[in-house]
Amino acid sequence: MTLDPTTAERRALITGATAGIGAAFARRLAADGWQLVLVARDAGRLGEMATELGSRHGRAVETLSADLSTDDGCATVEHRLTSDSPVHLLVNNAGISLNKPFLRSTAEDEARLLRLNVHAVMRLTLAALRPMTERRDGAVINVSSVAGFGAVMPGSTYSASKAWVTNFSESVGQSARPFGVRVMALCPGYTRTEFHERAGINMSKTPEWLWLRAEDVVDDGLRDLRKGKLVSIPAWKYKVAVAGLRHAPRRLIEAVSRDTRGRIGRDER
Repeated sequence: MTLDPTTAERRALITGATAGIGAAFARRLAADGWQLVLVARDAGRLGEMATELGSRHGRAVETLSADLSTDDGCATVEHRLTSDSPVHLLVNNAGISLNKPFLRSTAEDEARLLRLNVHAVMRLTLAALRPMTERRDGAVINVSSVAGFGAVMPGSTYSASKAWVTNFSESVGQSARPFGVRVMALCPGYTRTEFHERAGINMSKTPEWLWLRAEDVVDDGLRDLRKGKLVSIPAWKYKVAVAGLRHAPRRLIEAVSRDTRGRIGRDER
């Protein structure tokens, strides 16, 4: 699979494309000469992003307004992925977290998280891989998280959903590789985006040195995709953190976990 858009008409479809890592992918790929299909819930913001990229790079940008936490939203994007106008790179970036621990959550909220973080990733990856493996050309990047390597956010089911995304991508990537198709999990740490603000999560006490730039995450991810990696962990500090999560005793990981979303007071039980 080639990532050079000058060798053919390359087209990328990006979900969650109006902010954060998704928007950084859109801007980077547009600058590199890719045709783009941008997916998000907010049609207004999609239009603004399409206008920005179109005026800057002199080409039309296709948009799809879809809520991927619904079956209809997934079906809309699946139809585009299997159309006669091929998609060569799928970036599954859309995802959510919840600003409450599981013991204070609702089945409806947890189901929405799973539908977006897990179910939509599965459906869109499957839809994209069928034509890609037939052509023996294409790639999928599933945006996961360092949080998926350990239960570092007590009470949060976000890390469990991202553990699934990473394991799924690594497994499917091995089966797609003989067809010339790459599947990779991109696992950043804390990244400057709207993600935490939208979820209502206060990150003001997070040390500045832990934060990554979305543009750097994209650069590292595309570089690792070219190398054929199944899992990409941007930045050395998070590579070290993941090594610790993978090999440290579970008791130690539990001791250093400090996410207040999981701390249920005795009077709240």
